[in-house]
Amino acid sequence: MAHGERLIGIKVLVVDDELPEQSASGRAVRALVQELRDRDVTVVESMSADDGQVVVLSDPSLQAILLDWSFSDDDEHDKARMLLHLIRSRNVRIPIFILAERDDGASLTAEVMRLADELIWKLEDTTFFIAGRVLAACRRYRDQMMPPFSRALVQFAQVYEYSWHTPGHTGGTAFLKSPVGRAFYEYFGENLLRSDLSISVGELGSLLDHSGPIGEGEKYAARVFGAHRSYTVTNGSSTSNRVIMMSSVTRGDYALCDRNAHKSTEQALTMTGVIPTYLVPSRNHLGIIGPIYPERLAPEAVKAAIMANPLAVNKQQKAIHTIITNSTYDGLTYLTPRVVDLLDKSVDRIHFDEAWYGYARFNPLYRDRFGMYGDPKDYPADKPTIFTTTSTHKLLAALSQASLISVRDGRNPVEHARFNEAFMMHASTSPQYAIIASNEVAAAMMEGVGGLTLTTEAIAEAVGFRKAVHRGWRVSKAKGDWFFTTWNADEVRDPATGQMVPFDQASDWLLISDPDCWVLHPGDAWHGFKGIEDGYCMLDPIKVSVVTPGVATDGSFESMGIPATLVTAYLDQRGIVVEKATDFTILFLFSIGVTKGKFGTLVNALLRFKEDYDANTSLSEVLPAAVAAAPERYRDMGLRDLAEEMFAQMQEGRQLQWQAAAFSTLPAPAMTPADAYAKLVHNEVEQVAVDDMAGRIVATGVVPYPPGIPMLMPGEHAGPDDGPYLGYLRALQAWDRRFPGFGHDTHGVENEDGTYYVYCLK
Repeated sequence: MAHGERLIGIKVLVVDDELPEQSASGRAVRALVQELRDRDVTVVESMSADDGQVVVLSDPSLQAILLDWSFSDDDEHDKARMLLHLIRSRNVRIPIFILAERDDGASLTAEVMRLADELIWKLEDTTFFIAGRVLAACRRYRDQMMPPFSRALVQFAQVYEYSWHTPGHTGGTAFLKSPVGRAFYEYFGENLLRSDLSISVGELGSLLDHSGPIGEGEKYAARVFGAHRSYTVTNGSSTSNRVIMMSSVTRGDYALCDRNAHKSTEQALTMTGVIPTYLVPSRNHLGIIGPIYPERLAPEAVKAAIMANPLAVNKQQKAIHTIITNSTYDGLTYLTPRVVDLLDKSVDRIHFDEAWYGYARFNPLYRDRFGMYGDPKDYPADKPTIFTTTSTHKLLAALSQASLISVRDGRNPVEHARFNEAFMMHASTSPQYAIIASNEVAAAMMEGVGGLTLTTEAIAEAVGFRKAVHRGWRVSKAKGDWFFTTWNADEVRDPATGQMVPFDQASDWLLISDPDCWVLHPGDAWHGFKGIEDGYCMLDPIKVSVVTPGVATDGSFESMGIPATLVTAYLDQRGIVVEKATDFTILFLFSIGVTKGKFGTLVNALLRFKEDYDANTSLSEVLPAAVAAAPERYRDMGLRDLAEEMFAQMQEGRQLQWQAAAFSTLPAPAMTPADAYAKLVHNEVEQVAVDDMAGRIVATGVVPYPPGIPMLMPGEHAGPDDGPYLGYLRALQAWDRRFPGFGHDTHGVENEDGTYYVYCLK
């Protein structure tokens, strides 16, 4: 690199306690720092190993580290060695230069030199030469760091070509021609708009035929996620699920479908015309949806389910495809090799919807609990083909709508050419390149030690929060008082002593690294899944359900209760938005984007709720938005008053009992979802009030939130007037009428002036 050549955006850390000293070594290092700054490099100076450690842990934008080997208070070089190991535990690629003097030679062992990239003799090489070596290493690091498509996209955007193709804003210049356009341009920035390119750009390849850098990026993602093939999807895992189903099954085929499924599964059933046989998951006392038990996946159970399905005309016909949600919304994960073995004789293809679970491969805590388990080279060719969908934007770092389909080819595969026909039905011919790049970058962030570091930090934050809440619950319980708790084991076994210890007194290391702390063991009261096979299911620690008082482990109501919807409204008023709430649980997601100590604000908010509940603080003070929306209803009430009235309504309306009954049985199907949808398209439907729905066939799915899974699928009977499905809908309707502003979100239901209406067949 010639003197004066610039490499914009480089940041380098120099860790050397001699930086401020008036010594030959100090002057040499300061001269090097100045040379780097003269070349527009940002240099971060650390005068101690401890400070260097803080910078390494907090600043991932560093592109090289210059580390002094001989700190003045460290004759054995232990500080430098520890810092060297720390850096490599987080980043195996970043260039590390050891700053040494000739008398350090004996201590620079082979182990040290394997961890470092280069050795700099501070008093012998010129600053000009050393700076050039550092900049060259930074440039190589940046080139290696960027995965294939992202690198090509950045390089192409820097060409500044004149565009004669779409999109019409041509790199953002069109926006500069109007005031509102300029405001848009300045908000999003030039790089994003220059990267919004047309499919006509051949240098970047094609998402539709998976060629060029886009195709290389998909191959790269497949390697990272342990797949034989991977496909980037730019309109979410809802589309990914539909693509997989449409590639695998069609009208008249049989499929096994987890009833705990995302609505995109219903849409895929509608599009394909497949005949579904539903697999019923388990439930616990809190209404949390658990796994499908092994006995329901066994070959004889699958045959019995098909035999009992009125839509299955040929009772001997084999199902082709199975779709299973892993992990569940509440964080329950399967032992996937066990699932594959159970289904091996029943289907040729297994589809795991892992939209909320893309990080599992990158931490040993989740070993064998995700679809792309193990080494793809070791997967037997006579086992079922496995598909997974991953919403890389949900709990990884991709942009919204980014998704990844991964394929592990086994028995009866859908080879690429046939699969791509289904892919192209759903893929845009004008994809957003920034989404494609973010999908690839999300994979790159998880490669190697990066994924382990990021996932371990997220697990550690979740464990810290769980312990803080559990400690508060345990102390309050000892005093005869109430507090929230978290849904996990009350005690865990310490392998060092063999003794059970309270969850909040277990070591962080144990809870972060030992899966046994999270496995649902049979007989443990906390999880409520009776008779579950040991080791079959594990709770994901980063999906934290906070439990409010109200329900005992046997399913009975306690003496006092606080509905979760009231707590979430309180938290929302304080700027805390939760993922979801059931009747007595609130779900918080500790993604890799969580910041250290962030949970302290949440714990504080829960403590404030308790104080305001105990004091019966006026709703006008703690829930002003609810009071403003319905002043006559809430103006003269306190927080405890409303909680007690809500809890009484739950008891009177029997919501939990109706819910348990509705989701532990399967409605009788009259036709497939596809046939019901045809009736909807032809307007052979009408809206019917819930009180008049007895015996009717629904035209659309009815999906109450919570728990967010289909209670009725299109084409199924609503049942008798006193049956569980209409009983549960009437209980929700009664609640919504009584508590305006705290109503339920039920897909497939229109709430008109307090009355529920559902589309039914005429």
